[in-house]
Amino acid sequence: MNWNSIKTTLLLGLLTGILLLFGKVLGGNAGMVVALIFAAIMNFGSWYFSDKIVLSMYGVKLLDEEEAPWLHQTVEKLARNAGIPKPKVGIAPMDVPNAFATGRNPEHGVVVVTPKIVELLNEDELEGVLAHEISHIKNRDTLIQAVAATIAGAITMLANMAQWFLFFRSSDDEEGGWAEVIGLILLVILAPIAAAIIQMAISRAREYKADETGGIISGKPEALASALRKLEEYAHRIPEELVKREVNPATSHLFIVNPLKGDAIAALFSTHPPTEKRIARLLELAKKLFGRIREIYWRFAE
Repeated sequence: MNWNSIKTTLLLGLLTGILLLFGKVLGGNAGMVVALIFAAIMNFGSWYFSDKIVLSMYGVKLLDEEEAPWLHQTVEKLARNAGIPKPKVGIAPMDVPNAFATGRNPEHGVVVVTPKIVELLNEDELEGVLAHEISHIKNRDTLIQAVAATIAGAITMLANMAQWFLFFRSSDDEEGGWAEVIGLILLVILAPIAAAIIQMAISRAREYKADETGGIISGKPEALASALRKLEEYAHRIPEELVKREVNPATSHLFIVNPLKGDAIAALFSTHPPTEKRIARLLELAKKLFGRIREIYWRFAE
């Protein structure tokens, strides 16, 4: 297990801990158990239905091999390299150049591209993007991110419920009541913020992992780096009104490049790492892969 996987596990544990703490504060041990059961039910629902919801939300059309032979051939090759079943291929009728993957497991994976990304990128770059999305399916990021988003949503929901609890609570009910009220107020304010930051940290870790895995299974990390650079540059030229009309903020973590741009404060809650850092990591990976190829070549040449 590498550091990204360890970090994801720790962050998911921390997120769950915040949820259980909220349940404990609101209802004692019984409240903690109820919060855990509630989160489990929500997680199952989001995991099982998330792909159908996302595909419907963006009007995705699944493509036959006759409609997009190159896409199907490339996805099949990359899936074989990744050791997973070939995902379905879909197209989302959006004017934003982007791509995403969904599916509750590798057997139900779907890779989706937009017409604009097919126009913008050359074949090597598009192959790098497809490899990145297939890596999300291979690494089960669709499950991990659905769980993280659901737990964070449950914490926010509990925070809203706790506001009514505070409204009707009397600080004179028992000795030390004010201290409990102040503690609950802090929890109501800080817990959703902490949950959002943790959720974004999980998403960023999975993006780094998908970049690395995608670079390896395609063998073209520099092509993926080039694609990210083009997509990032294009994203800054897209009118904000168009992005808001076509992209649901709740699903921004799915896309290979975050279509939603903001100021420095918004960057703290970004679902994606800085593109410059992703490109730097991919170029470093390209050097390592080239070094291994050269080493193997000289070993057989001797």
